[in-house]
Amino acid sequence: MSTFAIWITLLVILALFFDFLNGFHDAANSIATVVATRVLSPKIAVWWAAFFNFIAFLFFGTLVASTIGKGIVDINVVDSFIVCGALIGACVWNLITWWLGLPTSSSHALIGGLIGAALVKAGPAALVKAGIIKTIVFIVLSPVMGLVLSTGIGLIVFHVLQYKNPHKIDHFFRKGQLFSAAMYSLGHGGNDAQKTMGIITGLMFSAGFLHGAFHVPFWVMVICNGAIALGTLSGGWRIVKTMGNKITRLRPIDGFCAEAGSAISLFFASALGVPVSTTHTITGGIVGVGMLRRMSAVRWGVASRIVWAWVFTIPAAAVIAGIGYYLVQIVHHNIIWLL
Repeated sequence: MSTFAIWITLLVILALFFDFLNGFHDAANSIATVVATRVLSPKIAVWWAAFFNFIAFLFFGTLVASTIGKGIVDINVVDSFIVCGALIGACVWNLITWWLGLPTSSSHALIGGLIGAALVKAGPAALVKAGIIKTIVFIVLSPVMGLVLSTGIGLIVFHVLQYKNPHKIDHFFRKGQLFSAAMYSLGHGGNDAQKTMGIITGLMFSAGFLHGAFHVPFWVMVICNGAIALGTLSGGWRIVKTMGNKITRLRPIDGFCAEAGSAISLFFASALGVPVSTTHTITGGIVGVGMLRRMSAVRWGVASRIVWAWVFTIPAAAVIAGIGYYLVQIVHHNIIWLL
């Protein structure tokens, strides 16, 4: 195997490590509500979520992967160093926010990483403005969609069941949450795993290992969904605590409404090929069902702290990625000089 092939293989492994971190970091999105309502134990919940994370590639196309692979940075500019810088930025930011217990977006960390590395290499001309604008619009839209849909489902459910026996309602929605959590995890795997698919596929095209029209090979789909599922199995318990307990108190009926509304949002975004944040979406859903009880049921201080972390994700990951790109270039040139 040539040195170049080894380098590309190492970058694929780094991309899969990011995918693993994505599942690890975002496990809270899939299981926080079902754990907080005690419908499933944490161990069973992560297995439940990981299974649906893995099989998601069977139900979704690859429009999101295409957006990441060629819709954020000009595919003609993308090279292995940009990919490396982007992954460094995304991975480092994910680890920092995991340590702080902040449910930030792995998706936007990756997008910020791509932007930062591309800017260092080629300046603003390398960026695909349409794809970036679409992504930024959905930074606002995804939590709003999660909030509106979850609130709407909650209003209907609460109205229909307002005179029913509370014990029977609780029992019914404990089972219902298994379905809603599964659908949310399916949407999570369907949208988030595609981002790594896009990175790996873009890398393979830029390296000359893939040719023709942009397409995602089947083996890339399998390993990316496998990596995110393994990450979910590992669980990001610091963030589970924030999502499941600190924003608002959840009951099974609340968890069902939040997950159902958020899952619909993810399915819609994936169908459009938009790389949205599953974190933003479920946070909006949780806030929405909390507001249905009363505004004071939501801990707005915690929610605002999360929002500030969202605001900083893309620029912070971009800065880290730019530094990473610069350092990788220096190391590469020094190795070439030594050889």
